[in-house]
Amino acid sequence: MTKQNYKNIIRYQLVFLVLIALFITAVIENINTGSVHITLPEIADILLGRPVADESAYNIIWKIRLPRLLTAAVLGGALSLSGFLLQTFFGNPIAGPFVLGISSGAKMFLAVVTIVFTDMFTQVPLSVTVLSSFIGSMISMLFVLAVSGRIRNMSMLLVVGIMISYICSAVTDFLINFAKEEEIVNLTHWSLGSFSAASWDNLRAAFWIVIPAVIATFLLSKPISAYQLGEGYAQSMGVNVKRFRVLLILLSSVLSACVTAFAGPISFVGIAVPHITRMMLKTAKPILMIPATFICGAVFCMFCDLAARMLFSPTELSIGTVTSAIGAPIVIWLMLKRRGRHQG
Repeated sequence: MTKQNYKNIIRYQLVFLVLIALFITAVIENINTGSVHITLPEIADILLGRPVADESAYNIIWKIRLPRLLTAAVLGGALSLSGFLLQTFFGNPIAGPFVLGISSGAKMFLAVVTIVFTDMFTQVPLSVTVLSSFIGSMISMLFVLAVSGRIRNMSMLLVVGIMISYICSAVTDFLINFAKEEEIVNLTHWSLGSFSAASWDNLRAAFWIVIPAVIATFLLSKPISAYQLGEGYAQSMGVNVKRFRVLLILLSSVLSACVTAFAGPISFVGIAVPHITRMMLKTAKPILMIPATFICGAVFCMFCDLAARMLFSPTELSIGTVTSAIGAPIVIWLMLKRRGRHQG
C-alpha cells in the first residue's frame, strides 16, 4: 500500500466518523430542543421505556420530535442521493431535482390530484400522494431529457429547468384559484416545505420507499463508477448504458418524489450536499459517495429543520427557506468556479 493510499483510507474513515458524530449530535439536539423544555433524565427515561410522571413530555418526544427528526434524516438523505444521481447522469455539478424542475413537476401534479380527490375523500390516500408525486417528477424529467438531447450546453439546460419550474408553478397557482379555502391553506403550507406533518405512519411509508432505492443505488456503484469515466468506457466494461440511464432516472425520480410527497419541495439540498460530501472525501468514488452523501444529507436536513424551528421561535420557518439560504450561495459558487475553469 502506497503512502497516498494510506492517507486516503485515513481520510475516508475520519469523514465517516465525523458524519456519524454529527448525526448523533443532530439527533440529540433535535430531541432536546423545543418550545417545551424536557430535562435530559426525562428524555432518557422516555426513550428507554421507563415510566414518567409527565405524560405530555412522553407525547412530545414520541409523537412529535422523534418521528420528525427521523423523517428529516430519511428524506434529507433521499434528496441528497437523488441529486448525486442526477449530477452523475448529466455530468454536471449543478444538476439537482429542484433546479431541473423535477420537484416543481411533482408539486404541480400533486396539486392537481389533491384538488380533484378532495371531493372524493376527506383526506387524499398516502399511496395516491406518493404516486402522483412520482408521475409529476417523471413528466418533468422526461421533458428535461428530451431537451438535453438537443442542447449540449449544460448552462442552457439549467435555464430550461428553471423555466420548467416557472411553468409548473404557474399551473399550480392557476389551479389554486379554483380550489376551496381549506385546500389553498394546505397546498400553500405544503409548497413551502416542512417536516411538521411527520408521523410514524408517514415515516414508515417513506422508509420502505427510500431504503430499497438506496440499496439499489449502492448495488449500482460499479456501473456508476464506470459511467463517470464516459459512456464509451462504461460500454467497454459491459454496462448496458441505455438500461443503466433509465435506472438512474427512475431511482432519482423515486427519491425526489418521495421527499416532495411527504415534505413538499425542498430546494438546493440535492445540489449542495453531494458537492459538500465530495469536497470532504476528495473523491467521487460511488462506493464511498453513496453512503456518505446519504448520511451528510440526513445531517444537513436535521440541522436545517432545527434552525427552522428555533431561530424565530415560536414562529416556525419553512425548511425550504433555511436550505435555500445555505444552498443557494453554494450553487452560485459552483457556477462561478465552473465558468472560471472553462475560461482558464
